Amino acid sequence: MSTAIVYQRDQQGIVTLTLDMPGQRANTMNAVYREAMVSTLDRLEAECTEISGVIITSAKKTFFAGGDLNELIRVSPTEAESFYRMVLGLKAQLRRLETLGRPVVAAINGAALGGGWELALACHYRIALDLPETQLGLPEVTLGLLPGGGGIVRMVRLLGVEKALPYLLEGKQLRPRQAFAAGLIHALADDQQSMLDMARAWILANPDARQPWDDKGYKLPGGTPAQPALAQMLPIAPAVLRSKTQGCFPAPEKILCAAVEGAQVDFDTAQIIETRYFTELACGQVAKNMIGTFWFQLNQIKAGDSRPAGLPSRRIGKLGVIGAGMMGAGIAYVAAKMGLEVVLKDVSLAAAEKGKAYSAGLLDKQLARGQISSDQRDLCLARIKATADDSDFAGCELIIEAVFEDRGLKAQVMAAAEQQALPDALLASNTSTLPITGLAQAVTRQDNFIGLHFFSPVERMPLVEIIRGAQTSDQTLARAFDFVMQINKTPIVVNDSRGFFTSRVFSTYTSEGIAMLGEGVPAALIENLARQTGMPVGPLAVSDEVSLSLMSHIREQTRKDLLAEGQAVPAHPAFAVIDRMLELQRAGKAAGGGFYDYPAGGKKQLWPGLTKEFGSAASLPLEDVRDRLLFVQALETVRCLQEGVLQSTADANVGSIFGIGFAAWTGGALQYINQYPLTAFVTRANVLAERYGERFQPPELLLHKAASGELF
Repeated sequence: MSTAIVYQRDQQGIVTLTLDMPGQRANTMNAVYREAMVSTLDRLEAECTEISGVIITSAKKTFFAGGDLNELIRVSPTEAESFYRMVLGLKAQLRRLETLGRPVVAAINGAALGGGWELALACHYRIALDLPETQLGLPEVTLGLLPGGGGIVRMVRLLGVEKALPYLLEGKQLRPRQAFAAGLIHALADDQQSMLDMARAWILANPDARQPWDDKGYKLPGGTPAQPALAQMLPIAPAVLRSKTQGCFPAPEKILCAAVEGAQVDFDTAQIIETRYFTELACGQVAKNMIGTFWFQLNQIKAGDSRPAGLPSRRIGKLGVIGAGMMGAGIAYVAAKMGLEVVLKDVSLAAAEKGKAYSAGLLDKQLARGQISSDQRDLCLARIKATADDSDFAGCELIIEAVFEDRGLKAQVMAAAEQQALPDALLASNTSTLPITGLAQAVTRQDNFIGLHFFSPVERMPLVEIIRGAQTSDQTLARAFDFVMQINKTPIVVNDSRGFFTSRVFSTYTSEGIAMLGEGVPAALIENLARQTGMPVGPLAVSDEVSLSLMSHIREQTRKDLLAEGQAVPAHPAFAVIDRMLELQRAGKAAGGGFYDYPAGGKKQLWPGLTKEFGSAASLPLEDVRDRLLFVQALETVRCLQEGVLQSTADANVGSIFGIGFAAWTGGALQYINQYPLTAFVTRANVLAERYGERFQPPELLLHKAASGELF
């Protein structure tokens, strides 16, 4: 028998199956597992009269990681039938397990996600180690898939359609105590031995255990879709779902279909329905885009692919933050939450205390929801020292300035702070646009200077863009990378340039939307089509959030810098629109109104004056409006790679989604080009360039890759 599943039977007839996939850090449902499970089930069935029950546990730190994504990402439409048969075979194995006629217990000693949770669901009783780091659930939707190993069928039969859908549609991951409270696991254990003892005791006390759905009197919790309570809710569910996905993500729609359709038929038929939808998604391009980026490339980044090799890892104990506005306050919060001591400085103690109050507000919400205790709240707040005195930066190992985008101001505050910090302290700017090499001139230790570009709101946005200046040392880059990982953020590393990567590409999106408004394209059309491409917010709405006055300020700062360097100052058709809006004193949301009106207590609405100012009669093809918004970002991303600003495809794809909200279904800006594919993308870009300007001209790197058939 394969060593992937170790089979041990004790004197009481209880078989312990220990999952231990050879050569892997985690157990997965690959071909080796499937073969091992077949032989294991054959033996269980052959020895059934001698067996009193089965315990399934793991020799790994995790219980079971689920499907093998290396297999899934390679499945093509031509292999759909064989893949479909394979999945049905895997489901048949789990069905054999739960209908063995003997009690089966899942002893969950670590994370059980995706296929791992589906294996646990096929057991009659589930016990989990009470470990705070353990996660349980079905996150397949976040990779463009649905639970294909019976997860939809069993979750619906366990909880009912309405209660199961949030776990399936949102990919909710639960800690053991949350899963216990939700009725998804039956017991918690403090350690491995007590968990196995509890499993044995339950098996001996429940010799005739069966799944609820295999009992004759079983009824679906909450009723079937044919019953009035559920029948009233279901007709609106697709519309609500479509309003969230804009039709860009097929997985949630297929999950809803599989759940509702499967609830109306017998178990085996529901399994077939689920498998058909799963096969369709697995063979589709969206799943391949999302698996490639959100799994393989994200893990590549977190493994330190962009971190200088061979340098020891270091942790930050004391952090200084200059500027207690929303950005600085957010940085202070996420650092204190992860256990760092934080000094939060502003021009006055009152301003600094206001920044600290931001953390208090976030913590109070968590306390009210029962997510933290009052002691944890107080401990986190105690780590933040509000101050107006530079001397409090004494002992700081890292200082981050998060003040207004003004070169002179940044130079002043960083020079003062450097005098107080430790001699080898990292010095970082949270600037979103100003070149790091120039800002570094304000300090004496330029090799210790680096850019750490956070995104707002810091507590929710997962990305930090690390910008390496001309003088930044490898040691500084490595320490900055370690710090970002320490505070549980995702780092991408870019080289210095104006706007770096994320701000530079993001500005093309907002500018293109504003330019189309100036051409007479109706504002509602621009905003709606932006959402339909998969962008989370329309370019006009997000420009209001950023503020047109800040956009104008950055443009003016760029103009001055370029003139001082003897370079040409670029023009863009969006500039005239921004200038006109500022003349009309409509600078954005913070100023009371911009492209949108913001009525007190009401929902924002597009400003009616836009039609009068810019017209609404332009009749651009809808596909041109959609393509301009995505193509302009993808092309600028290629230029960043061509110029050496970006160092890897992974940084480009993950950074574009996590940092600027590039349409997630595409897998990121470069994967959008890959899946187009490249030759067709070049053809389309040339058409857009002819119609709308040279900003759509394909860069040399793109032309080279298209000609050679090489993907990004």
